[in-house]
Amino acid sequence: MLSSIALIFLDIINFQYGIGNHFQRINMIEREQIEMDVVFVGAGPANLAAALHLKNSIAEHDELVERGARPGQKVGDIEIGIVEKGPYVGAHILSGAVMDPIAIRELMPDFLEQGCPVDTVVTEDAAWYMTDKKAIEAPITPPPLKNTGKYIISLSKMCEWLGEKCEEAGINIFPEFPAAEVLYDDNDRVVGIRTGDKGIDKDGKPKGNFEPGVDLLAKVTVLGEGSRGSLAKQLTARLGLKEDSEEQVYSLGVKELWEVPSGNFAEGRVVHTLGFPSDTDTYGGGWIYGMKNNVISIGYVTGLDYKDPMIDPHAEFQKFKTHPKIAEILKGGKMLKYGAKSINTGGYYTMPKLYADGVLIVGDSGSFLNGQRIKGIHTAMKSGMLAAETIISAFAHEDFSTKTLKSYEAKVNQSWIYDELHPVRNFHAAFQKGRWKALVNTGLQFVTGGLAWGVMPKEHGIPGYERMQQINDRNGHSDPTRYADLKFDKESIFDKITDVYHAGVAHDEDQPSHLHVLDTEICATRCAEEYANPCQRFCPAAVYEMEFNEKRNRKELKVNFSNCVHCKTCDIADPYQIINWVTPEGGGGPDYKGM
Repeated sequence: MLSSIALIFLDIINFQYGIGNHFQRINMIEREQIEMDVVFVGAGPANLAAALHLKNSIAEHDELVERGARPGQKVGDIEIGIVEKGPYVGAHILSGAVMDPIAIRELMPDFLEQGCPVDTVVTEDAAWYMTDKKAIEAPITPPPLKNTGKYIISLSKMCEWLGEKCEEAGINIFPEFPAAEVLYDDNDRVVGIRTGDKGIDKDGKPKGNFEPGVDLLAKVTVLGEGSRGSLAKQLTARLGLKEDSEEQVYSLGVKELWEVPSGNFAEGRVVHTLGFPSDTDTYGGGWIYGMKNNVISIGYVTGLDYKDPMIDPHAEFQKFKTHPKIAEILKGGKMLKYGAKSINTGGYYTMPKLYADGVLIVGDSGSFLNGQRIKGIHTAMKSGMLAAETIISAFAHEDFSTKTLKSYEAKVNQSWIYDELHPVRNFHAAFQKGRWKALVNTGLQFVTGGLAWGVMPKEHGIPGYERMQQINDRNGHSDPTRYADLKFDKESIFDKITDVYHAGVAHDEDQPSHLHVLDTEICATRCAEEYANPCQRFCPAAVYEMEFNEKRNRKELKVNFSNCVHCKTCDIADPYQIINWVTPEGGGGPDYKGM
C-alpha cells in the first residue's frame, strides 16, 4: 500500500507539472517486494494442477531423499503463489467442454469422491455435416470425436474447485492481481513478475484509491495465462523462444449456455458439426453438449486464419443457430450465458521453447491443444504436472537455470502428451487448403501417424493476420451482405451487445484502456480502404467501432474497452498487428461462473 506521505508527494508533482508522464512517475515509485519460491501466473487448469501436484509431491520427494532412494536434497516447505486477474478463480475460464479424465485421474485418482464438479457423463456421440437446410449424420462417429465415458463439465466450476483444493493445501491464491510485467535480472533471467497498478484513471493519473503493483519475486515463474498470454508474448519475443517453431494459428470459440424444454436434447449427448455456415475456404464447426437440468452448451468455432475480411465469428455462430436442425433444439428455450475465447490451434509445431532461466510455460500458453479432438484440458493439466516435477528437481539441486529446467521439455516429449499431439501436428494446417482437400489430407494423416498428404513430415501453417486478404484482392469474393438475412430477434439470435450483457462483463471505465492501438491513423485510412476495418467484425464483443468525425469528415476508431471479454482476438487477428492487449485493472472482465 502506498504511504500517505508518498501520495501527498505525488499530488504535489501533479499540481506543479500537470498530468504528463504520469505512468513514468508511477513506475518510479518504490514497490513492495514479496519473495516467494514459485509464482504461477494464471489460475487455469494447467497452473492449478501444477501447483497442487507440486505441493503434494514434495513430501514424497523428501521421503525418497531421506531414504537415499533419490539424489539431491530435500525441498521442504516452500512458498507457492498463484496470481489471477479475475475476481475469483474460474471467473475468466471458458471452454466447451468435454474433458478427458486421464490427467485429473493422475493428479487425484479419487477426484469424483473428492467432489470434482463434473456435470454429466457422455453417453452418446454424433457428428453432423451441415448443409444449408439439412444435418447429415455420419454413420460412424470419427474416432477422434468419440467421447463416450468422458465428462461434460463447466471448466469454470472445475477451476474454482481446484482453486479450493490448492488453498486447502496451503497454496496462496491472489485474485484481482493481474500480472502486468515479467521481471528480469541483468542476465535476462526471469526473477518474478510485477502485478498491475490499481486506481489509475483514464488519463493515467492516480486516483484516491491508488495502489502500486507488487513485485512478486520467485526462483521459478510459471506462465499459464491461456491463449495469447500477454506475458508469454513478451517473454517469447525478448528471449527468442519462438525462433525454432512455426507461428501460432488461432481459432475463436463463441459459446452460449441455454436452458431448453425437456426432450429437445438428451443429457449426455455430444454432437459436433462441420459445414454450415462456414464457407469451404474457412475452418469452422459447431458443438452441442447435453448437460443436467435441460441445459445445453452450444457454440461455434471459426478459424482466425480466414481469408475474407468480411467474416464475423460471432455472426457465424448466430447464423449457425438459424439452421433448421439447431433451431429445433433451441425452440422454446432461453439463453442463459455467453462467452468467447481464442484457441491456439496450431499444434505441436507451434510450441515455443517451453523454458528459460527461471521460467516455464504450460497449458494453452505452450500450445498443448489437440485440434483434432478439440480438447486441451487434459494436456494442459499434464503439462502443469510435468512442470511441477521439473520444479522439484530444480529445488533438489538448487539450480533454477535452463540446465535443470530444460528437462521439462524432455518430460513433455517422453509423456503421453507427445504421443497424442505429434500424430496431429499437421491437422489445422491442412484446412488452410480448403475443406475438401483437408478432409482427404487429415484422413491420410490419421492412418500415417500425422504425415501431411501421407508423405510430408510438416505442413506449413500461415497465421491469420498474414492470410487475411485485402478487399481488392478478393476479386468479388468478399460478400458485404453475408449476414444481411440475419435477424437479431433477441430471442434466439442475439447481437453482440446483448451477448456481452450475458457475459457479465464489468470494467471500471475510469481506467486506461487495456487495448493499445499503436497507430489509429492506419485505422482511418489504410485499414478502411484495404480491409474495411475488420476489427468491427472479428471482435465478438463490439469493442471496436468506426465512428464518423464531422470535423475531419471521416470515420475514426472508437474503442469500447469496457465491453472486452478478454478473448485476445484483436491482438491475434489484426492484419497490421498494431493492437496490443494488456491486462486491465484486476477484477474486471467477464464473469463466466458456471460456463
